Amino acid sequence: MVGEHFGRHRDAEVYLSLPGLGVILASRILGEFGDDPDRYADAKSRKNYAGTSPITKASGTKKVVLARYARNRRLGDALQQWAFCSLRGSPGAKAYYRQLRDRKIGHEAALRQLANRFVGILHGCLKTHTLYDENTAWAHHSTTAA
Repeated sequence: MVGEHFGRHRDAEVYLSLPGLGVILASRILGEFGDDPDRYADAKSRKNYAGTSPITKASGTKKVVLARYARNRRLGDALQQWAFCSLRGSPGAKAYYRQLRDRKIGHEAALRQLANRFVGILHGCLKTHTLYDENTAWAHHSTTAA
């Protein structure tokens, strides 16, 4: 039933083209973001709403990067699950996650950064009405193993 209704949405094909998203998870994410094409001015505002973008606090002597506390938790959970599921189907996502882990970033923080990247990719796909392309999405990240 969810698949039948979701399949009628104008952006269903775009959502389902992204790695790690099936009908149920894509429906959750669409429902939490909403389907108004003008709701988010840019990818940054979509990332801020999702709670995946970090907060950077800097003073004259130190800089601290924190995860957002005030956020849509249902959306955050769905995005975290999406990031985890994408590791199986996207070589670019897997390489990006591995780079983060190699820099001693923890599992949850790496998934949050991967989710942040995917929210930006989703925003771009929705704005241009194009399907996900692995090469375009990860072209500026090194995906080759050293």
